[in-house]
Amino acid sequence: MDLTSYVSNLGREFATLAETGGEEARALVERLTGSLESAIRMTLLDALSAAADEITRDLAPGSVELRLRGRDPSFVVTPPPAEPFDVADEDAAATVDNAPDSDLLIAEEGPTARINVRMPEQLKTAIEEAATREGRSVNAWLVRAAAAALQQSAREQRPEPRGGKRAKQRFTGWVR
Repeated sequence: MDLTSYVSNLGREFATLAETGGEEARALVERLTGSLESAIRMTLLDALSAAADEITRDLAPGSVELRLRGRDPSFVVTPPPAEPFDVADEDAAATVDNAPDSDLLIAEEGPTARINVRMPEQLKTAIEEAATREGRSVNAWLVRAAAAALQQSAREQRPEPRGGKRAKQRFTGWVR
């Protein structure tokens, strides 16, 4: 954040005020402008620091820090830890977590497409954490999860072959 424009604006305001006071007032403002610039910068930094402290109190356990690099302040925001995201369908989550890559419908080669996805912040955080645990990028994790969901959906829609799994049949009655 560059404070120069703010300090310059205040200097121009002082010059405008001094012109209404005549030549002596203008000369006085010109002599004081150099020393006022550093005082104005320090006052602005104090205000920014107080704002960062107030935001930190409201954001706890997250924080906002004001850091100086040379004469320019910058903010460092540490968000509070996200609450865990509850997965409604644990079976679907288990399929994604346990499916080997070779079973998924992922084409490594060929054209790719870009999409923008809007999602709740908690879900985004949970995805980032899951990708980190698996040592994957978020993009690779999402592609793998989508492919696993499609694979499971395809399995559920396929009719069972005859003689494959035993059909559940129920007989009642007497046999002689």
